[in-house]
Amino acid sequence: MTMEAEFDWNEAGADKVTAGVDEAGRGPLAGPVVAAAVILNTLYPIDGLADSKTLSAPRREALADKIRAHATAWAMGMASVEEIDRLNILQATLLAMQRAVLGLGITPELVLVDGNRAPQLSCAVRTVVRGDALIKSISAASILAKVTRDAILKKLDGEYPGYGFAVHKGYPTAAHRRALETLGPSAVHRRSFSPVRRLLENK
Repeated sequence: MTMEAEFDWNEAGADKVTAGVDEAGRGPLAGPVVAAAVILNTLYPIDGLADSKTLSAPRREALADKIRAHATAWAMGMASVEEIDRLNILQATLLAMQRAVLGLGITPELVLVDGNRAPQLSCAVRTVVRGDALIKSISAASILAKVTRDAILKKLDGEYPGYGFAVHKGYPTAAHRRALETLGPSAVHRRSFSPVRRLLENK
């Protein structure tokens, strides 16, 4: 069920143990897809929560530290490159979200998921289009997912030099495509994604 943007789940879910869920990394050509689930603590409100894409990297890092310190619960879930290639990116994303919620250690009464597709869970689940901009718990999840995935790609940059992962985080920029053409796909490139698949087919 997709909730209308004007419906305020920040208020409507206030009487329930509510987790916000979001992901980072559906579009890149390399690296895992990462999801986060966050149950915010109403006793410790965090100012400045917003869609992670609208925040600078230093601001995301600062907010991520606050979320980890003050949230009632938070957890990360990932789906590997191999799972993405085997399942497809949508199903791998839903799997990562499911893993994040199951990792909370608390069973939420309601899970609010950014977008229009949600994982299968044993509790009530609602999807919210643009939830990362509208709902604080989803904003928090978007920040943790982005910060975590960026850190993973920075690490992969050291393991697979030359691709520029630390800069573009695996997204299909012109520089990334040139590196792919020169070096060929690495072990962390998604072979099911068409730019990578075409290179492999033309080897």
